[in-house]
Amino acid sequence: MGASRPRAVIVRGPERRRPGLPSPSPEQRRRAERIGQAMARLGFVLPGSVTVRRTTCGSGGCRCAADPPLLHGPYLSWTRKVAGRTVTRRLDPEQLADLRPWLEARRRLRELTEELEAIPLEVAEAELRGPTVDRARRTARPRKAPAS
Repeated sequence: MGASRPRAVIVRGPERRRPGLPSPSPEQRRRAERIGQAMARLGFVLPGSVTVRRTTCGSGGCRCAADPPLLHGPYLSWTRKVAGRTVTRRLDPEQLADLRPWLEARRRLRELTEELEAIPLEVAEAELRGPTVDRARRTARPRKAPAS
């Protein structure tokens, strides 16, 4: 019916490394592995943030216009981006209690991602620094005299 397509082979470990690429140290590899395991344990993550708002209504005789004001609320809202647009949804306290673990998992995922990204940055920076160059031995080219 049709020709079979070649199968992708995933190679893990040192054999995947091309010559000339920076190599993480064993400690950096262990840190990355621990971070990956922590990410796998997170479970569901929910993007967005929750805010608590207290508002005034604008009615002159309302308690929110008193001195000191007694504001309306608290109103809980969950805000996130969906297809590039901001979407906000009101929550009641029970819904917030249900969603809070997923929201906290998202925050933790972000922290872990930053930690994981820092490892190859350390490796790359160390590799790019390379051996120090004695800049004093370089000879500077003479500058051109400004045109008068």
